Amino acid sequence: MNPDRLTDLARRCGVATDHVGWDEERHEASPETLVAVLDALGVAADSPEAIEESIRQIDERPWREFVPAVTVATEGAGNTFCVHVPHGNPVTVTIVAEDGRIIAPEQLDVWVDPREVDGRLVGRATFAVPDSLEPGYHRIHAVDLATSASGEAPLIVTPRRLHTADRLLGGQRWGLAVQLYSIRSADSWGVGDLADLTGICEAAGATFGADFVQVNPLHAAQPQPPIEASPYLPVTRRFLNPLYIRVTDIPEYEGLTKSQRKWARKVARGFLAENTAADRIRRNKAYRAKMEALELIYGVPLSRERKAALRAFRQREGKGLKRFATWCALAERYDADDPRWQGKFLDPAYVKKKRRKLSRRIDFYIWLQWICDQQLAAAAHAASSSGMSIGVMVDLAVGVGRHSADAWALGDVLATGVSVGAPPDGFNQQGQNWDQPPWHPRRLAEAGYTPYRDMLRTALRHAGGVRVDHILGLFRLWWIPDGMSAAQGAYVHYDSEALIGILALEAQRADAVVVGEDLGVFEPTVQDTLRERGILGTSILWFEQDRDGAVPPERYRELCLTSVTTHDLPPTVGYLAGDHVALRARLGILETSEEAERERVERERDAVLDLAHERGLLPRDTPLAAPEVVDALYALIARSPSVLLSVALVDAVGERRIQNQPGTNARQYPNWCIPLADADGEVVLVEDLVSSARFRALAETLAAAGVPRT
Repeated sequence: MNPDRLTDLARRCGVATDHVGWDEERHEASPETLVAVLDALGVAADSPEAIEESIRQIDERPWREFVPAVTVATEGAGNTFCVHVPHGNPVTVTIVAEDGRIIAPEQLDVWVDPREVDGRLVGRATFAVPDSLEPGYHRIHAVDLATSASGEAPLIVTPRRLHTADRLLGGQRWGLAVQLYSIRSADSWGVGDLADLTGICEAAGATFGADFVQVNPLHAAQPQPPIEASPYLPVTRRFLNPLYIRVTDIPEYEGLTKSQRKWARKVARGFLAENTAADRIRRNKAYRAKMEALELIYGVPLSRERKAALRAFRQREGKGLKRFATWCALAERYDADDPRWQGKFLDPAYVKKKRRKLSRRIDFYIWLQWICDQQLAAAAHAASSSGMSIGVMVDLAVGVGRHSADAWALGDVLATGVSVGAPPDGFNQQGQNWDQPPWHPRRLAEAGYTPYRDMLRTALRHAGGVRVDHILGLFRLWWIPDGMSAAQGAYVHYDSEALIGILALEAQRADAVVVGEDLGVFEPTVQDTLRERGILGTSILWFEQDRDGAVPPERYRELCLTSVTTHDLPPTVGYLAGDHVALRARLGILETSEEAERERVERERDAVLDLAHERGLLPRDTPLAAPEVVDALYALIARSPSVLLSVALVDAVGERRIQNQPGTNARQYPNWCIPLADADGEVVLVEDLVSSARFRALAETLAAAGVPRT
C-alpha cells in the first residue's frame, strides 16, 4: 500500500494524518487507524486499488449533484454555489426565501472546464448567494431547461456575528454553575429537580444578584432504571430527562384519587431522609418512584386548555418527538443486546405496526416531555422574574451513547465502528474514550443539517444561554476505531463554518448567549473563529498557564466565560489540597509518578496564588484551607476583562468532593453521584442558599471586586 496515496485520501476526507498533542509534540496516525477511520466514513482504503477508486469517487461526487445537498452561507460574505448539468444545457435557478419571496440569483462569469462523469460530459454553473438574503432557512430550486429535470436543496444563511455577545461587551456579569441533581430541597424526591432549579434561580438572582444559572446537561437518559448517571452520556440531546420532573407541581396531580395522593405523600416522606443524605445520589430509586407516580398522573384527564397545550407541543416538536417516544416504548421492553435493534426495528413498516400496539405508551412518553418542557419554562420565568439578564444557561453534551434513541432514530447520520474521545491530555494522560458515535460529516450535510438544528432549537427554547461542551468538536473530533485504545485515534474535521453558523442562527433566533467550552488541544484558528462569530470561549483559572507561569487575569479574553474550577476538577478547596492528584494516582491514570504530578500541580497552583498575593487580594500567610483563599481567587478572575464569570455552587457552599473524574467508571469512582454538602460535610438544600453565610461572602467578594448587577 502506498502510504502517500493513503495520506492523500485521508486528507481529502477530512481525516488528519497527524496532530500536535498537549505535550506540544507531533503525533502521527498509524495506517491502521487511517484505514479504520476511513471505513467508518464509508470510504474503502484497505488496498491500493480501493484507495484509487475512492479518490476517483470523491473527485467526481460534486459533479454528480444537480444542486449541492446543502449550501451554508454567511450573510453578506459573497458566498457562491454551483449546479451541474449536461454540458451545454441551459439551466434556470431561483431561491425561495424563508418568507416565500422568489429571488433570482446572479449567475457569475466563472468558467470551469466540463468533466466527463459516468460517460457523459458535465458542465458547472456558478451562482452568487444574494448578499441581501437575511439569515434563515431558504431553498435553491434549479431546472434543466433542456430536459425539464428539476432539483432543490436547502440554502442556510447564517449570521455573520451573534448579536447577543455584543450586549455583554464593556461589562461583567456573574452566574452560578450548578449540578442540578446534586442539590435537593425538602420537597425533592432524592434528586434535584426543575422546581429546585426554580428555587435556585430565585435565590441566586433576587438575593445574590446573579445574572444566570448554568446547569449540567438535562438530556434524557434511559426510559427505565437503571439509568446512566453521567449527564454527558444521554440517549438524546434533544429531549429532557423526566428524572427532573417535580411530581407534585403537575396540575393533574390534584386530580388523583384520595388513596393515590395518600400514596404519593407517603413516597415523598420516604425521601425526606434521602434528601439530607450526604453519601450518594440514588437516581434509580428516585426514578422508579417518580415513574410510578407519573403513570398515575398521566391517567388523570386533561382540561380543554391543557389538551390544546399538549397538542400544540406535539405539533411543534413533530416527528422527532414521536420517534423518541417510540424508542422509549421499545427500549423499556427490549434491552440493547436484543437482535431486533439491528433487524426488525430498522424496518419502518415493522416499527409502524409496533407503534400502533404501543400507542398509549408512546403517548405517555410524549406527555412526559411536555411536562418537562412546562417545568423548565417555569424555571426560566423565575430566572427572568428574579432580575437575571441571561437566565437559565443549558448545557449541550458532546454526543449520545451507542445504544441510544438518537443512534436509532437518526440512522446513518451518526457514524458506526468508531467512538468519540480525546487524545492523551492533562485530564487523562492515557486518553479518553467516551463511547459515543460521532456525527457523520457528509451524511449530516446531506440531511441538510436538520437533526443538528432541531436539537439546537429544542435545547434553546427556554434558555437564555447555552454552553456547548467540547465546542472543538464542531471543528474536529477525535475518532477512536473500535478495538483500539484512546491514544490510537485520529482527528476528523467537520464543516465548522456550517456547524458554528447554524449554532449562531438558532441562538440568535432564541436571543441566547452561546458559550463554547474550548479547553484542551485545539487548532490556533478556533478561538479566533469563535470570537469573530460572537461565541464566548471558556477560561479556567488553573489552566491559564504559559511558559512564564500563571497568566495574569488582565490578559484573559474579553469574550469569555471565566471560572476558577470546573466539574471535571475538584471544588477549589479540594484542588488547593491536590485531591485530584491523589485520586488519579489511586486509580492508576497518571502517566508520571504521583510525586512528579503533585510537584507540577503545586507549582502551577502557587503561581496563581502569587498573583493573588501581588494584587493585595490575599495575605501570604493565609492557610490554603481558609475560605478567604477561595474568595481571593474569585476576586482575581474578576480582574479579568471576561464578560461572564461563573461561580461554582460547590465553592459557594464549601464543598470539597469532586463530582467527576474523567476517564473513569462507576466501579472506580461515584461520578455524578455526589450530593451537595458544605465544608463540614452537611447537606445543603435549596432552602439553605438564601441564608448561607458562605454564599453571601462570596457574592460580596464579587461585588467588592466591581462586578455589578446589570
